[in-house]
Amino acid sequence: MTHFNSLRCFSGAALLFVVAAFHAATFSPAAYSQASDHSPAVFEQSPLSASILMARAISQGRIQPPGFHRFGQELGSAGSMPPVLDCTPVPCAVNNQQASEGGMPVNDTPITGNLLNLDQLLSGGADYNCPQLASFYFSSDGGSTWNVHCSDVLPAFPVGNGGPGVAFDLNNVAYATTVKTSTSGTTGVIALQTSSDRGVTWSAIAEAVSSALGGLSDGAWMQIDNSSTSPRANSIYISTTQFNKSETQSEIWAAHSTDRGATFTDVAVSPRSVLPKVVQFSNLATAANGTVYVTWLACTANGPTGNCGGTSAELLFSASSDGGTTWSKQAVMAKTDLAPDACSCAYYGSLPNTSEPMSNIPVIAVDDTTGPKARTLYVTYYNWTGTFTQVEVISSANGGATWSAPSQPAPPSDTHDQFFPWIGVSDTSKVGVTWLDRRNDPANISYESFSGDSSNGVTFSDVQLAPELSNPFNDGFGGTFLGDFAGNIWTQKTLYAAWPDTRSGINAQNEVGGLRVH
Repeated sequence: MTHFNSLRCFSGAALLFVVAAFHAATFSPAAYSQASDHSPAVFEQSPLSASILMARAISQGRIQPPGFHRFGQELGSAGSMPPVLDCTPVPCAVNNQQASEGGMPVNDTPITGNLLNLDQLLSGGADYNCPQLASFYFSSDGGSTWNVHCSDVLPAFPVGNGGPGVAFDLNNVAYATTVKTSTSGTTGVIALQTSSDRGVTWSAIAEAVSSALGGLSDGAWMQIDNSSTSPRANSIYISTTQFNKSETQSEIWAAHSTDRGATFTDVAVSPRSVLPKVVQFSNLATAANGTVYVTWLACTANGPTGNCGGTSAELLFSASSDGGTTWSKQAVMAKTDLAPDACSCAYYGSLPNTSEPMSNIPVIAVDDTTGPKARTLYVTYYNWTGTFTQVEVISSANGGATWSAPSQPAPPSDTHDQFFPWIGVSDTSKVGVTWLDRRNDPANISYESFSGDSSNGVTFSDVQLAPELSNPFNDGFGGTFLGDFAGNIWTQKTLYAAWPDTRSGINAQNEVGGLRVH
């Protein structure tokens, strides 16, 4: 049995009161029926991330996650342990563990590890058990047990919108970010909390990144410079997509802090895009010499359904050598095609055969070793081939001046959809990629987590991490919302992965597995 310590969950009459109040305030029977019938979610035609749009639809009572009535009976219960996958010889998959508490759906699953204590993991989730729709999961034993902390309310922006981010610094301090909006939902910021006692208690929540264009701060990603040799060790960076109130203008910004998050300075990275042009889905990485890299996607909303679905997009990047004060001119890393929007509900395209909105985050990682691959950049994303979504990896050995042709971590025989990729580089220069893959379902609907490691970023091992299929129609939203991403992190010999897993047949939960390479 998987064990949980739910540090901020409710019990008894208090739980029933919160559930009843939450239900009355945010959900409607009509929306429940709509989601249960697998029809598209009530998403606005907006360039905001699907996570923000889902939170807005819930707060406005336009959609209710199916299975809400099961909340009480399943909270904190994960069922029996999943099958143990054989882990010899390496590379091989380690046993899966459910990090989230059960009950309501959980998706958007970042994960990180403490370099000073390799048994400490921190994950997060857009967690619909929590009134603020976000929680954080701390493990001190390599993922066997987890403490759960629901994100606190930020009074000035009282509506939670998920969007979890997690990080550790070099002082054993854990950091967690979420998106918070006003009651109107038109303005929003990024909030920050910290914990120095293994996730048992958390600091008072505070605003970290403000609204630069007067609208929402969306698509946040946090990265801390964890290289002990870096001149900016422990500096905190948070990239965002900044929108104006009408959501017709967008820019990529990056905030930085040198005082453990007490104050942040926010700087524009990209030029402003005006619809039909839009930028979204930023990501961050830091190098051992203190250089910071930001990546993002740019597209034009002129596809068949009036958005970016089914269009060609650019993957861009910028670098800063002065701690985020100034940024290089944006440059194109690669071009990619986005999946079509088959449901007229997915601004950046939908997962084929579903109404699941699909993000395409160009995830970046840097080789921080002193070996021959030092400072090599690696980026993963998906490309729509016209038949299926395929995960690709590109690299640059010269700081982004030139980029390699894309390689594919999945084997050539895998012609089923691959999505939600993430990438990391180990302290031995191993490149690790994880993704969700439909190869074991002839109908190309259900998926499992897969991974591959590589010494050159071109040829990869191919290891299945999840022993059972997950059906996206069991995501807890009737097949309309699985989140925006899944994550991974290296802790020496193991590449830990976290993903939204629906093998319970009820809804998605944050599942943690891994690839062992030594």
